[in-house]
Parts: sequence; C-alpha cells; structure tokens
Amino acid sequence: MERTPFYEQVKERLIRYAKIDTQSDAKSTATPTTQKQFDLARVLVDELRLIGADDVWLDEHNCVVYAKIPANQRGGRAFGLVTHMDTAPDAPGANVRPWVLEAYDGGDILLNAERGIVMSPKDFPNLLNYIGQDLILTDGTTLLGGDDKAAIASVMTFAEHLLRHPEILHGPVALAFTPDEEVGGLAKDLDLARFGAKVAYTLDGDWLGFYEDETFHASHAKVTFTGRSVHTGTAKGIMINACDLLTEWLNLLPRFEKPQYTDGREGFFHVLSVRGACEHAEAELIIRDHDRTQFEIREAYLKKCTDAINAQYGEHASLSIDETYRSMKEVVDQHPYLIEHLCAAIRKAGLEPQSLAFRGGTDGSALSWRGLPCPNLSAGYENAHGRFEYVPIPSMEKNVEILLHLCALFAQDEA
Repeated sequence: MERTPFYEQVKERLIRYAKIDTQSDAKSTATPTTQKQFDLARVLVDELRLIGADDVWLDEHNCVVYAKIPANQRGGRAFGLVTHMDTAPDAPGANVRPWVLEAYDGGDILLNAERGIVMSPKDFPNLLNYIGQDLILTDGTTLLGGDDKAAIASVMTFAEHLLRHPEILHGPVALAFTPDEEVGGLAKDLDLARFGAKVAYTLDGDWLGFYEDETFHASHAKVTFTGRSVHTGTAKGIMINACDLLTEWLNLLPRFEKPQYTDGREGFFHVLSVRGACEHAEAELIIRDHDRTQFEIREAYLKKCTDAINAQYGEHASLSIDETYRSMKEVVDQHPYLIEHLCAAIRKAGLEPQSLAFRGGTDGSALSWRGLPCPNLSAGYENAHGRFEYVPIPSMEKNVEILLHLCALFAQDEA
C-alpha cells in the first residue's frame, strides 16, 4: 500500500508513546489518578516546543497539556483538538512492546511465539478490512494504547506539518491533551479560557472515517437499604432484611432493558455492583439513553421503585442519582458547521463519512455541556482496551489528512 509523507512520523510517534505507561486508575482519588500520566505529558511538552508550537504549558496539578498554533492569515475561525493521554485499566498497560507487521496478508497473526498467542480474523473479522496495510500490534500480553495514543500521534503530526509549512494558510488552532478519560475524567480540568477556542473536536474511537455527534445521556445511581437485625430464632415480625429489600427493588427493573439485550438507540439500566448484609445493602448502577425524555423517565422510574419499597416497608430505602454526562447532540446541533466541515474533510481525504449514535460517552459530551461544542472523530484503532488491540498505520495517516482538510475549511470561515 502506498505510504504518505506522514507514514514514518505517525508510526514512530505511536510506538514511542505506547511504550510510556499512562494507565489511569478508577479506584484512585488523586488528581490525576496516576502520576505516571505526567511522563507522557512532559514528552509532549518537549515535543511541542521542539516543533515550534506557541503557548505550550503543562498544568502541573491537573496534568493537562496546552498548546496553540497561531494563525498565519487574517480571518479564519479558531478551532481546537482534544485527545487523552491515559490508557484503560482493563488490561495490563506496562511494558508495552509494540511492533509493526508490514502488508498484512489476511491470515492469522502470531503475536507471541513463546506463549502461543495468535490473533485470527476468525475471532476478529475486522482484520480483513486491513489486508495489505501495515499494522502496529502488541505481543499479546498488554494493551497497545492506541486509545488514545493513535489520536495523539495524528494530532502531533498534523501540528508539526502545519508549523513546518507556513505556505499553508490557516486560522488559530488550539491543542489540549488530558488525563483520566478512561476512568470518567471527561476533561473536567480542561481550562476553557486557557484552551482558547470556542469549538473543538475530540479524536477517540474505532473505525476510520467514523464520527459521533450524539452520545448517551448518562447518570450514576446508588440505592441503599437499612435493615433491622435480630436473632433468627425470634425474628418473626421484627427482622427487616436489607438484602431482601434490595432483591425486591432489583426485580422491579425491566428485564430486557439491560446492555446485553439492547443495541442501537435503545437505552438501559446496568447494575454495576451489589453488596449486602441483613442491616445494610446497596447497589450501584448506571442509566443510559439517547433520548432525553426517555432518559428522564428512566431516572424517574428508579425513584418510583424506591418509593414503592418505602411505602410497603417503611422508610428503609434511599436513592441518589448523579449526572455523569449528557449527549453532545443538543449542543452540537446548534453549530451545524461543525459536522458539515468534518464530513467535508473526511470526503476530501477519500473516505465516506459514517456516523453512529455512540453507545457511550466522550470527553466531548462533557465539554459540549460546559460550553465547548465538541463532536468526535474516530482515531482509527481496533480492539481497544485489550491484548489484541492494533492500529493500522494508514488510519493515522488518513486522520492527519482529515485534520489538514478540516483546518483549511475553518480557515475559510469568518472569525
């Protein structure tokens, strides 16, 4: 497959970034959740300065890297790009050993001869989409970290190309690299004033050429039951078993409105954990729906279930619901040029843009509701969060092209 001028840059960058352990920790209450995320942050700061970016700054408390590419023309609308530095805690993230398989032939891939680890298109049929392409893989013992380091490699290559080619006219471009996305950080510490752009794009997700302008609405719920324990021999009419109340409450949840029974735009309730004894029992769950009205109905239904238990047994149940994120769509739809420009840029790169209502959330979901409209462009990795993750190098090359076309379109806008 023909290589673009960006081939060596994106390849070298992803391999180098992947070797830096930046795994986040969902159990940590620190900011960021792991200090090792600073290792990549400082690498990016040095690299941004080396390629000539402006206003490069690392937030030493929150581990957010900022940089700007100043305009070299009058006019043009500013836009930003946001990617995350952490990798998921779902598979080992230390001692990553990336390697390149050139011109994939469509067969099984031996990842680790010593351990007999093989990746087969029988198990991962998307591999067949990349016959003839060069793939960056792991040795089958760790994740790769293409989520989201493939995006960082593309953004950094885009930035370097723009800065090294002043003949390419463009408006202001803001860059940010954030921590803890994989554990729900949602770019919460991104300083929008320092960032400096009024609109942006995240780059995160599978499948080259895909974009998201709609995500779930999401909340986290916790229901708690207080029981009354006495000796079982004299319990009649006195004992209130919190586990029984919790079981009854859980049985009120719609049986088939769970992740394993839903797809597309269907919402769900998902029980994350259950803990209990006679005197105290609790469950945590998440609520998801694309439709805002249906989402609010779901939240109200949990309150109704809790009220029903209390009406029958007395005030033994309490429920708390906390917002996680809301769908970006309501915000992004108010700025139609964001998707128009993105689709045009994808087409200019020779691809047909495709979009799905994303069954999850992105940093852009939270950023949009904080006042930074922020749809998502896929980074092009595959099998994220696992030992069989891989990144086709042409996907990163194409994303550099898409970003350059996107930049040109913003340069034509009125500031």
